[in-house]
Amino acid sequence: MTPSATPRGLLGGLATLGLVFGMIMTSTPADAATWPTPSGSQPVSATISVSGTKDYGMKRLYGSGDLGTGGQNEDQDPLLELAPGTVLKNVVIGSPAADGIHCLGSCTLQNVWWEDVGEDAATFLGSSSSNVYTVTGGGAKEASDKVFQFNGAGTLDVSGFAVRNFGKLVRSCGNCRTQYKRTINIDNIEATYKGTALVGINTNYGDSATLRNITVVGDSGHKIVPCQKYIGNNTGKEPSKNGSDPDGTYCKYSGSDITYK
Repeated sequence: MTPSATPRGLLGGLATLGLVFGMIMTSTPADAATWPTPSGSQPVSATISVSGTKDYGMKRLYGSGDLGTGGQNEDQDPLLELAPGTVLKNVVIGSPAADGIHCLGSCTLQNVWWEDVGEDAATFLGSSSSNVYTVTGGGAKEASDKVFQFNGAGTLDVSGFAVRNFGKLVRSCGNCRTQYKRTINIDNIEATYKGTALVGINTNYGDSATLRNITVVGDSGHKIVPCQKYIGNNTGKEPSKNGSDPDGTYCKYSGSDITYK
């Protein structure tokens, strides 16, 4: 059984009520006990271009040379650059991680793990509104800023994902030179404090975020904002905040969608 499929206790309460039957879950998030042990390690000194389907068999990739600074500077190169349509499976991104993974169009990241996020774990690019970026299983730790940076157009679906010690799980770019309407769906997520926000979106560009089956661990003060709204721009300025309450249009969730442990 791969780590992304390891059973968890997320559904235990529902099972006692007899409601678990008939529910369909796309994947289940991992907890600290199931973070994978890499099968080996490979240094990456220049960005690797990937297309088609690539299964790394749980090998750890880490930056070296120009990709080995371990800093948080913007505009770093990624370890992996995925062509549109690429499916990437079973890989551990170690440290240094540079700018992680770039998707140039629709892509699927399946059972991908980040041990210590660099600039960002993954950045989703591409100008077509039909782009679909899918993250299933896996997890990320130690992201001082963003885990997933959504710069392109289209829809980002994240499910069965675990995140610990992070800034934002997903951020729709707040000040990219070219802006788009972006749709974000996160489902069956385990977020362990510390964290700032699960999702950040730009209301003025028509973004929306739907949150379902979220478990927040260790945040007794409810400091992690589920859905932070912003007024984005295309001038490079820091975007201003625009509220954080669920509204059914931009931030789509209810209290029952989030469980605190």
